Amino acid sequence: MLLRPPALKKGDTVYFLSTAKKVSLTDIAFANNLFVEWGLNVVFGKTIAAEYHQFAGDDELRRLDFQTALDDTNIKAIICVRGGYGTVRMMDELDYHVFMRHPKWIVGFSDITFLHTHISNTLGIQTLHASMPFMLENKSEAAIKTMRAELFGEKTHFDIPAHPLNRAGSAKGILIGGNLSILYSITGTKSGMNTVGKILFLEDLDEYLYHIDRMMLNLKRSGKLSKLAGLVVGGFTQMHDNEIPFGKNAYEIIAEHVQEYDYPVCFDFPAGHISDNRALVMGRKYNLEVGETVKLF
Repeated sequence: MLLRPPALKKGDTVYFLSTAKKVSLTDIAFANNLFVEWGLNVVFGKTIAAEYHQFAGDDELRRLDFQTALDDTNIKAIICVRGGYGTVRMMDELDYHVFMRHPKWIVGFSDITFLHTHISNTLGIQTLHASMPFMLENKSEAAIKTMRAELFGEKTHFDIPAHPLNRAGSAKGILIGGNLSILYSITGTKSGMNTVGKILFLEDLDEYLYHIDRMMLNLKRSGKLSKLAGLVVGGFTQMHDNEIPFGKNAYEIIAEHVQEYDYPVCFDFPAGHISDNRALVMGRKYNLEVGETVKLF
């Protein structure tokens, strides 16, 4: 099991920043007020309201802002305010020496999959795959509740309805993964994931179905699917098709590429680019039971 950062408590300071796309103060006002209601002191980084083309400041500003948050031991959690694209452009120059001595929660999803995977794979520290301040008011009560619970040291568990494509079974393993497009892009790099004996979580947004097929084939051909303990598939939303249909939806494509294996698989898990984006701890050892319902605890 990876090292779990200390739980937050009232009075702690959290740092809002963006490693990727630009964001306005209006976009994160709801989240700021919510975190203050939780008794936390919110500090805005220099990337908040910064702008460089589509990014929240240029690569160096985003790197320096994240480094500041890593090195300041008074900051107890780094809250990535939105995804998009850009994290990979600034992450390789980060120094984690202070962070490793004083770990803290790093929170986000989507483009933040780069950080989840790199930190778990190279540093052995848990991170939180959860909703971000950008448009947080549009997330479900459960999404917000599970994020708060994990930040404040209350481990969450799930019991959700079964999906017709599920494959029954039980597994135990460390949870890894995140956005399929990101995981595909880092295969073969120093941030790439070790999947042996792990429970893999996948989600994605705004992709063509043939590209889902291509990415799943990449994971399969690179050996990332064969030795899993289990597979959890979250939201695959706003998928696109070509004029000549691909013939399968995203879940059916994924099911096809893991059909030869015998580990449990569940689909339609409430996490990803959906309103009900519940928090998952990357690096936590979970139990997965897929049967008449799906339990993850």
